[in-house]
Parts: sequence; C-alpha cells; structure tokens
Amino acid sequence: MGDPRLLERSRAVEGFGTPELHALIADMHETMAALNGAGLAAPQIGVLLRVAIFGVSANPRYPDAEAVPQTVLVNPTLEALDAGEMEEDWEGCLSVPGMRGLVPRYRRLRYRGFDESGRPIDRTVSGFHARVVQHEVDHLDGVLYPTRIRDLRNFGFTAELFPGEDIADD
Repeated sequence: MGDPRLLERSRAVEGFGTPELHALIADMHETMAALNGAGLAAPQIGVLLRVAIFGVSANPRYPDAEAVPQTVLVNPTLEALDAGEMEEDWEGCLSVPGMRGLVPRYRRLRYRGFDESGRPIDRTVSGFHARVVQHEVDHLDGVLYPTRIRDLRNFGFTAELFPGEDIADD
C-alpha cells in the first residue's frame, strides 16, 4: 500500500499466448504459491495489465472455504447478480500486509474474460469464489479493499482482531 501503481486502472491485454504473457503468469503463480494466497493481480507485482490469477483447494489459510478452480483471468468483466444481495466477510491482502477488514461483496456474480491463450471464460459463481474474483478485479481497477470497508471499526491489524490465531495475508 502506498505504491501509486496499485491505485491505477490496468491496461487491457492485447496479445494472447505470447512469451511475455506466459512469463508474467508464471511469475504470478510462483508469487501466489510462495505466499499461500488465494489470488493475485498483475499490479501487485508492478505490472499494469488486466491479468488476475486465483484458485484454492485445501489451503491451510482458508480451511473453511469451498474450492475455487485454478484460473487465469485476462481482461475480466463482472456482472453482479441479485445486485441488492451483498454480504460482509473478512479480507486481507498481500498489498496491505498484517491487516484485515470486513468488506461487503456481491454474493453472486457472473464473470467473463479470457484465459492466457485467449479462450473465453464465462462463469456464474457465489460465495468465496465470488469474493476472490471481486477482490482481484478491484486490483485491476486500482481499488484496494480498505476503501470498501463501511465501518473502520472493522479494520485493523490481524494480530489485534484475531489474537492467538495464525492468519496470514491474502
């Protein structure tokens, strides 16, 4: 947090299947795996392109979360379904280390975009999957989760909010 690139809207990817795109995605996967993350957006590693990766299966940092398929999502668009239905849940972020906040997100949404080869992706999701996608796409739009918190009494250092629990950043 504080790096101005995290507050900028990322540029659309124009070429799919390129060595540069594959190298970026490999770097993102390596970074996310090293940190046991649920997702990562290109701006978080200093690249202002509309690329996000996410996926969770049996992650010790998310023991109660349902599985989210490993996904590379390029040039995404989101469509809220049941737009009035939002739920708050705790989020953290590698770009805001050591902190958590109670963030409202749409429960259900449809997301579209492309994989790294340019094949279309079109999914309707809910729950944790929907939350992860919204968090990562926010990064592509220059939005960090603390700006979405409705009540700053629900934002603080992870160790203070969850004493005695081993909770890492997302």
